[in-house]
Amino acid sequence: MFLISHRGNINGRQEHRENSPQYIMEAINKGFNVEIDVWYLEGQWLLGHDYPQYLIELSFLYDSRLWCHAKNLQAISNLVQNKIHSFWHENDKTTLTTRNFLWTYPGEQLFHNSICVMPETFNFKRDTEISGICSDFIERYK
Repeated sequence: MFLISHRGNINGRQEHRENSPQYIMEAINKGFNVEIDVWYLEGQWLLGHDYPQYLIELSFLYDSRLWCHAKNLQAISNLVQNKIHSFWHENDKTTLTTRNFLWTYPGEQLFHNSICVMPETFNFKRDTEISGICSDFIERYK
């Protein structure tokens, strides 16, 4: 099962560090995958949730432990073109990643290939057959 840190968080939100390359690498070095927020603007790759903050190189995104949440349409188009594991969603109950996982909104129906997002926000049953969990508290699910 994939244990996915949400924006680098492991034991709760640290908003001032979320999506920073150093914070992401700290989570990866602790053995977790990481969901990151990716922007593509004017030929540049950036990370950041509400707005682009951290300039990165395309090579950073090729790490197989990253789950790239495209934050604008240019990002998803370029992520797919570069064969980088990614997904796009706005208000969907679930969305398909480029590796055929169902990135599933909190509290929505889960399937064997689902990634359960933020299970701490609803009545998640640990015996549910899924492919992974994404959480700000991912350490809890080890």
